[in-house]
Amino acid sequence: MEYQKRFATITACGEDCSGCPKRIQGLCGGCRETDGYCPEWAQTGRCPVHACVKAHDALFCGLCREFPCDRLSGLMPWKPDAQAHLSALAEAWRAACPDRQAP
Repeated sequence: MEYQKRFATITACGEDCSGCPKRIQGLCGGCRETDGYCPEWAQTGRCPVHACVKAHDALFCGLCREFPCDRLSGLMPWKPDAQAHLSALAEAWRAACPDRQAP
């Protein structure tokens, strides 16, 4: 249950949707809920990070078996510290869920 509370709003790229102004205003349904088809990616279709995470059967990028990979910087150019952020998030997930295996 603790796992669900702490990580239910974490997106594929490691962001937390719970405080997102677009989400709060009803302008975005959320990456998980829309399967990556959110307003930010309307012109290109689906969020490439979400698609990659889903294809690798991971909860978020930092829990992927291939993390970190060569695609990371290309998938998240807006987040230069993506690897460090996702590594820290993965550590927090493992600490909160020591009895669970990463998907």
